[in-house]
Amino acid sequence: MDLDNPKGANHEVETASDAHTSLDDGPHFDAQRTKKLLRKLDWHLVPFLSLLYLLSFLDRTNIGNAKLFNLLPDLGIPTKSLQYNNALAIFFPFYVAAEIPSNMMMKRLRPSLWLTIIMIAWAICTICMGFVHNYAGLMAARVFLGIAEGGLFPGVTYYITMWYARHECGLRMALFFSAATAAGAFGGLLAFGIGKMDGVAGRGGWSWIFILEGIATLIVAFVAYWAINDYPRTAKFLTEEERTEVERRLKADRSSLADEFNLKFALDALKDWKIYVHMLITIGIYTPLYSISLFLPTIVKNMGYSNEHSQLMTVPPYVVACVFTIGTGFFADRAKQRGVFMLAHEASAIIGFAMLASSGKPGVQYTGTFFAASGIYPLVPMGVAWNGNNIGGSLKRGVGIAMHVGFGNLGGAISAFCFLPKYSPRFIPGHVTLASTVSMSFLLTCFMTLYLRRENARRNQWAIDNNKQPENYTEEEKTAEREKGDNATFYRYTV
Repeated sequence: MDLDNPKGANHEVETASDAHTSLDDGPHFDAQRTKKLLRKLDWHLVPFLSLLYLLSFLDRTNIGNAKLFNLLPDLGIPTKSLQYNNALAIFFPFYVAAEIPSNMMMKRLRPSLWLTIIMIAWAICTICMGFVHNYAGLMAARVFLGIAEGGLFPGVTYYITMWYARHECGLRMALFFSAATAAGAFGGLLAFGIGKMDGVAGRGGWSWIFILEGIATLIVAFVAYWAINDYPRTAKFLTEEERTEVERRLKADRSSLADEFNLKFALDALKDWKIYVHMLITIGIYTPLYSISLFLPTIVKNMGYSNEHSQLMTVPPYVVACVFTIGTGFFADRAKQRGVFMLAHEASAIIGFAMLASSGKPGVQYTGTFFAASGIYPLVPMGVAWNGNNIGGSLKRGVGIAMHVGFGNLGGAISAFCFLPKYSPRFIPGHVTLASTVSMSFLLTCFMTLYLRRENARRNQWAIDNNKQPENYTEEEKTAEREKGDNATFYRYTV
């Protein structure tokens, strides 16, 4: 790896302001050429990013599959104790703590280098989990896994906003996050197969799940540095004309807002109350997200299925959730709205958890897992796209996304204690808790949707009163407000 020959030699060239002073000169791409350009970006960016997240989500949640292959007795962990729940929960505080510094490091360095570093780190941690001998070793491995994985999701989310216009990000984030549903489906299938290696080389099936899935991540990490394109200006798969057009589109979409690295923009994120509302919405969504990811095999097993059969039964809910994740991202981008779509999926999740809590019939419970998974998984990329769409300025957006994702991931620590052994096999308190957290998100989503609509209406009325429509601002007028971010008078929110 030649680090002295950086692909993104000057990582501040995310937009054209430094590289080209006349992006608006010359003809713009027409609709057909723009569509072709977006397809080219999608083909070169999204598949590999999705693979990274599939491996990341698989490596953090495979402990739920490993549990069914004698993980607890082999490590001397009592079945009725909270030690397993502690091992799940310890991952998340360290995961969250790494997110904001990681996004700032990716801004300071460049995506190809930083994402490769953290990928190698979490691959090694996953492999090490296969060699632990006791509860203390498992806890230590989960701590380091959390630190290593913390930067990927907010980092890639931020990275996507450096290539696509605001109303194009939702579908791409949905495609990227659909890898989480694929991880759930593949996790069950892989565990079913790998679990049959129980006893090979004197190791349990749970051990081989960690080792082999960690090795797969390490192999992909070795090509990540060359596979990840840093910025439009340095992308070798684009022609010079295409690079200029991507930068022009980003500049027009972001209304010439500040993109340089300055800590005052990070402080702007910390002072923005809207980001904190999104953080609360997110923790209400991520708590059930991780509950499903970590405990679905156990929930299905307690419906009366065998260990092996329950692994396979977890696959269909994830497949359906994947379809809804991609489909909703597509239609939300087309409608250029987020709030109403989020409300629909939050309602679906509430119905699903209500079915799981209220009925002891396996058929009703299993149907509830479809409603819950199909409701929760589409909300994650849609929520982060909504928040990211409404944060003006590159660094503020990066920090705001990390705050959003970071606080939401604390829901993982909560989820670890939603399904305690004493509530087995129905786990009614856990399902009620999850229905409640999503209900909180539903109410806050209603509030944000109404507020943003009213704020856009207020700004539109100001523009009419002062004869200052956003499209009529000169470049000099936009530059005068470039440090105001989403408070600039020409900025309009995504509702």
